[in-house]
Amino acid sequence: MALAIASTALSTLPFSRCRDIPQKCFTEKSTKCLVGRSGVIVNATKGVSSVCEPLPPDRPLWFPGSTPPSWLDGSLPGDYGFDPLGLGSDPELLKWFAQAELIHGRWAMLAVAGILIPEWLESIGLIENFSWYDAGSREYFADPTTLFVVQLALMGWVEGRRWADIINPGCVDIQPDLPNKTKPKPDVGYPGGIWFDPMMWGRGSPEPVMVLRTKEIKNGRLAMLAFVGFCFQAIYTGQGPLENLACHVADPGHCNIFSAFTSQ
Repeated sequence: MALAIASTALSTLPFSRCRDIPQKCFTEKSTKCLVGRSGVIVNATKGVSSVCEPLPPDRPLWFPGSTPPSWLDGSLPGDYGFDPLGLGSDPELLKWFAQAELIHGRWAMLAVAGILIPEWLESIGLIENFSWYDAGSREYFADPTTLFVVQLALMGWVEGRRWADIINPGCVDIQPDLPNKTKPKPDVGYPGGIWFDPMMWGRGSPEPVMVLRTKEIKNGRLAMLAFVGFCFQAIYTGQGPLENLACHVADPGHCNIFSAFTSQ
């Protein structure tokens, strides 16, 4: 519940301000975005997307009044100027970190849904004996070694193609050639097209695309934190997150995070 509220709150940050600043982006290795009215030049050197509008210089920051590092110029979705250790000062590493965060966030969102939904289905009696924490020790249609080898091969193939697309954007294009329809421009991390974006929500005008991608990365960050919390809950209580939530609602004074630091 708390995560859902936080996600909704974060998704309402004032990106609408960007609509008042017409921008035109040119995709090169060192891309520059010219901000129309203010005359400010934003060096979008990271060149993440050809269809995504960088945020303005006065974008919200993780700490109000702080000065973001020069390499975090607003061209990345979810960029709030947070890099206290300077890990993204190398442009090539920053591209890698951005893709790593995006993919981990997507996996975390799938993982959180895969934990919460089955537990809820169990609570209403549609499935039985669900436990995500020891799912790897259960018996399935094949033995663990076979499942591991098959998963390794399939995931290796997918990750190999993703790596190739990072090295050479557009080289693994799988979009069909349709008459009177142009293919989307190569956009690393956002394949889009008929297979991954059939409603074309991610190929509109630049500013809404930035808003959608920012919402995705923020929800992915929340999901990664939520999954870590689920792991600690399972280790400490041996229960699922919905069970823990119900216990907390019933007795918040005793069933809370501080219970982990007190003797049982």
